[in-house]
Amino acid sequence: MIELSAVQTRVVGALIEKEMATPDNYPLTLNALLAACNQSSNRAPVMQVDDATVQGTLDDLRTAGLTRIVYSRSNRAAKYRHVLDEALHLEPPDLAALAVLMLRGPQTASEVRSRTERLHQFDSQGELDDVLSRLAARDEPLVARLERQPGQKEARWAHLLAGEPDLTVHAVAAAPPREDRIAALETEIASLRTEIDRIKSELGLD
Repeated sequence: MIELSAVQTRVVGALIEKEMATPDNYPLTLNALLAACNQSSNRAPVMQVDDATVQGTLDDLRTAGLTRIVYSRSNRAAKYRHVLDEALHLEPPDLAALAVLMLRGPQTASEVRSRTERLHQFDSQGELDDVLSRLAARDEPLVARLERQPGQKEARWAHLLAGEPDLTVHAVAAAPPREDRIAALETEIASLRTEIDRIKSELGLD
Protein backbone atom coordinates (compact mmCIF):
# COMPACT_ATOMS: atom_id res chain seq x y z
CA MET A 1 0.00 0.00 0.00
CA ILE A 2 1.26 3.46 -0.91
CA GLU A 3 1.80 5.81 2.03
CA LEU A 4 2.92 9.28 1.02
CA SER A 5 4.36 12.05 3.14
CA ALA A 6 2.64 15.44 3.25
CA VAL A 7 5.01 16.90 0.65
CA GLN A 8 4.76 13.82 -1.58
CA THR A 9 0.98 14.11 -1.41
CA ARG A 10 1.16 17.76 -2.43
CA VAL A 11 3.55 17.06 -5.32
CA VAL A 12 1.49 14.21 -6.78
CA GLY A 13 -1.78 16.07 -6.24
CA ALA A 14 -0.40 19.17 -7.96
CA LEU A 15 0.83 17.13 -10.93
CA ILE A 16 -2.59 15.52 -11.33
CA GLU A 17 -4.36 18.87 -11.05
CA LYS A 18 -2.20 20.60 -13.64
CA GLU A 19 -2.37 17.64 -16.03
CA MET A 20 -6.17 17.77 -15.99
CA ALA A 21 -6.74 21.53 -15.66
CA THR A 22 -3.97 22.89 -17.94
CA PRO A 23 -2.86 20.01 -20.21
CA ASP A 24 -1.07 22.38 -22.62
CA ASN A 25 1.40 23.25 -19.86
CA TYR A 26 1.96 19.67 -18.71
CA PRO A 27 4.35 17.97 -17.84
CA LEU A 28 5.71 20.57 -15.41
CA THR A 29 9.15 22.03 -14.97
CA LEU A 30 10.55 22.09 -11.45
CA ASN A 31 9.73 25.80 -11.15
CA ALA A 32 6.15 25.32 -12.32
CA LEU A 33 5.68 22.42 -9.92
CA LEU A 34 7.15 24.47 -7.07
CA ALA A 35 4.63 27.23 -7.77
CA ALA A 36 1.80 24.70 -7.89
CA CYS A 37 2.82 23.24 -4.54
CA ASN A 38 3.11 26.65 -2.88
CA GLN A 39 0.04 28.35 -4.34
CA SER A 40 -2.38 29.69 -1.74
CA SER A 41 -5.60 29.05 -3.65
CA ASN A 42 -7.25 25.61 -3.68
CA ARG A 43 -4.83 24.28 -1.06
CA ALA A 44 -5.36 23.13 2.53
CA PRO A 45 -3.06 23.45 4.25
CA VAL A 46 -1.06 26.09 2.40
CA MET A 47 2.58 25.01 2.14
CA GLN A 48 5.88 26.79 1.58
CA VAL A 49 8.47 24.34 0.26
CA ASP A 50 11.72 25.13 -1.55
CA ASP A 51 13.03 23.75 -4.83
CA ALA A 52 15.49 21.40 -3.10
CA THR A 53 12.63 19.82 -1.14
CA VAL A 54 10.50 19.39 -4.25
CA GLN A 55 13.45 17.97 -6.20
CA GLY A 56 14.23 15.47 -3.45
CA THR A 57 10.56 14.53 -3.25
CA LEU A 58 10.42 13.95 -7.00
CA ASP A 59 13.48 11.71 -6.77
CA ASP A 60 11.84 9.65 -4.02
CA LEU A 61 8.57 9.42 -5.96
CA ARG A 62 10.42 8.33 -9.11
CA THR A 63 12.14 5.57 -7.13
CA ALA A 64 8.69 4.51 -5.88
CA GLY A 65 7.40 4.40 -9.47
CA LEU A 66 4.96 7.29 -9.09
CA THR A 67 6.64 10.02 -11.17
CA ARG A 68 8.81 10.17 -14.27
CA ILE A 69 11.16 12.66 -15.90
CA VAL A 70 10.25 13.83 -19.39
CA TYR A 71 13.11 14.99 -21.60
CA SER A 72 12.61 16.99 -24.78
CA ARG A 73 15.01 18.38 -27.37
CA SER A 74 12.91 21.55 -27.55
CA ASN A 75 13.10 22.16 -23.78
CA ARG A 76 16.39 22.41 -21.96
CA ALA A 77 14.70 22.05 -18.57
CA ALA A 78 13.58 18.60 -17.49
CA LYS A 79 9.87 18.18 -16.90
CA TYR A 80 7.98 15.88 -14.58
CA ARG A 81 4.76 13.89 -14.71
CA HIS A 82 2.94 11.56 -12.36
CA VAL A 83 2.08 7.94 -13.17
CA LEU A 84 -0.34 7.35 -10.30
CA ASP A 85 -2.97 6.23 -12.79
CA GLU A 86 -0.65 3.51 -14.07
CA ALA A 87 0.52 2.45 -10.62
CA LEU A 88 -3.01 2.16 -9.17
CA HIS A 89 -5.04 1.51 -12.35
CA LEU A 90 -7.09 4.69 -12.09
CA GLU A 91 -9.39 6.38 -14.58
CA PRO A 92 -9.74 10.18 -15.03
CA PRO A 93 -12.79 10.45 -12.70
CA ASP A 94 -10.82 8.63 -9.99
CA LEU A 95 -7.82 10.93 -10.44
CA ALA A 96 -9.96 14.06 -10.28
CA ALA A 97 -11.60 13.04 -7.01
CA LEU A 98 -8.30 11.98 -5.48
CA ALA A 99 -6.54 15.17 -6.58
CA VAL A 100 -8.92 17.53 -4.78
CA LEU A 101 -8.81 15.37 -1.64
CA MET A 102 -5.01 15.32 -1.75
CA LEU A 103 -4.78 19.08 -2.26
CA ARG A 104 -7.57 20.29 0.03
CA GLY A 105 -8.02 17.65 2.70
CA PRO A 106 -11.29 16.00 3.81
CA GLN A 107 -14.41 17.36 2.09
CA THR A 108 -18.06 16.56 1.65
CA ALA A 109 -19.05 14.73 -1.50
CA SER A 110 -20.76 17.87 -2.83
CA GLU A 111 -17.57 19.89 -2.23
CA VAL A 112 -15.54 17.29 -4.10
CA ARG A 113 -17.89 17.50 -7.05
CA SER A 114 -17.82 21.31 -7.22
CA ARG A 115 -14.03 21.41 -6.89
CA THR A 116 -13.42 18.86 -9.63
CA GLU A 117 -15.21 20.90 -12.29
CA ARG A 118 -11.93 22.14 -13.78
CA LEU A 119 -10.51 18.62 -13.80
CA HIS A 120 -13.36 16.35 -14.84
CA GLN A 121 -17.02 16.99 -15.50
CA PHE A 122 -19.29 14.74 -13.43
CA ASP A 123 -22.78 14.67 -14.90
CA SER A 124 -24.43 14.25 -11.51
CA GLN A 125 -23.72 14.04 -7.81
CA GLY A 126 -24.58 10.37 -8.02
CA GLU A 127 -21.78 9.79 -10.51
CA LEU A 128 -19.26 11.36 -8.14
CA ASP A 129 -20.69 9.39 -5.22
CA ASP A 130 -20.21 6.19 -7.21
CA VAL A 131 -16.55 7.06 -7.83
CA LEU A 132 -15.92 7.67 -4.14
CA SER A 133 -17.71 4.46 -3.19
CA ARG A 134 -15.69 2.48 -5.72
CA LEU A 135 -12.41 3.92 -4.47
CA ALA A 136 -13.43 3.08 -0.90
CA ALA A 137 -14.39 -0.49 -1.82
CA ARG A 138 -11.06 -1.48 -3.37
CA ASP A 139 -9.05 -4.28 -1.77
CA GLU A 140 -6.72 -1.51 -0.60
CA PRO A 141 -9.09 1.47 -0.18
CA LEU A 142 -7.90 4.81 -1.52
CA VAL A 143 -10.55 6.93 0.21
CA ALA A 144 -12.70 6.64 3.31
CA ARG A 145 -15.93 8.26 4.48
CA LEU A 146 -15.32 9.96 7.81
CA GLU A 147 -17.94 10.12 10.49
CA ARG A 148 -19.51 13.54 10.93
CA GLN A 149 -17.57 15.55 13.49
CA PRO A 150 -18.91 18.15 15.94
CA GLY A 151 -19.63 21.38 14.08
CA GLN A 152 -20.06 19.62 10.74
CA LYS A 153 -23.38 19.28 8.94
CA GLU A 154 -22.26 16.44 6.67
CA ALA A 155 -19.83 13.55 6.68
CA ARG A 156 -16.59 14.10 4.80
CA TRP A 157 -14.39 11.99 2.55
CA ALA A 158 -10.62 11.72 2.84
CA HIS A 159 -7.92 10.06 0.74
CA LEU A 160 -5.84 7.29 2.30
CA LEU A 161 -2.67 7.67 0.24
CA ALA A 162 -0.94 9.20 3.27
CA GLY A 163 -2.34 6.69 5.74
CA GLU A 164 -5.30 7.15 8.04
CA PRO A 165 -6.30 10.84 8.28
CA ASP A 166 -5.70 12.60 11.58
CA LEU A 167 -9.13 13.92 12.53
CA THR A 168 -7.66 16.35 15.07
CA VAL A 169 -5.74 18.05 12.25
CA HIS A 170 -8.80 18.27 10.02
CA ALA A 171 -11.30 19.42 12.64
CA VAL A 172 -13.43 22.26 11.40
CA ALA A 173 -12.04 25.52 12.66
CA ALA A 174 -14.30 28.39 13.55
CA ALA A 175 -14.30 31.22 11.05
CA PRO A 176 -12.13 34.12 12.20
CA PRO A 177 -13.95 37.21 13.43
CA ARG A 178 -14.93 39.72 10.75
CA GLU A 179 -12.43 42.25 12.09
CA ASP A 180 -9.60 39.75 11.73
CA ARG A 181 -10.56 38.97 8.15
CA ILE A 182 -10.67 42.66 7.29
CA ALA A 183 -7.27 43.23 8.90
CA ALA A 184 -5.81 40.31 6.95
CA LEU A 185 -7.19 41.72 3.68
CA GLU A 186 -5.82 45.18 4.45
CA THR A 187 -2.39 43.68 5.15
CA GLU A 188 -2.48 41.75 1.87
CA ILE A 189 -3.53 44.85 -0.09
CA ALA A 190 -0.72 46.89 1.48
CA SER A 191 1.76 44.17 0.54
CA LEU A 192 0.49 44.12 -3.05
CA ARG A 193 0.76 47.91 -3.29
CA THR A 194 4.35 47.77 -2.04
CA GLU A 195 5.19 45.14 -4.66
CA ILE A 196 3.53 47.19 -7.42
CA ASP A 197 5.49 50.28 -6.38
CA ARG A 198 8.71 48.27 -6.45
CA ILE A 199 8.01 46.95 -9.95
CA LYS A 200 7.07 50.44 -11.23
CA SER A 201 10.30 51.81 -9.78
CA GLU A 202 12.37 49.13 -11.49
CA LEU A 203 10.65 49.86 -14.81
CA GLY A 204 11.08 53.61 -14.40
CA LEU A 205 7.34 54.20 -14.36
CA ASP A 206 7.30 56.46 -11.30
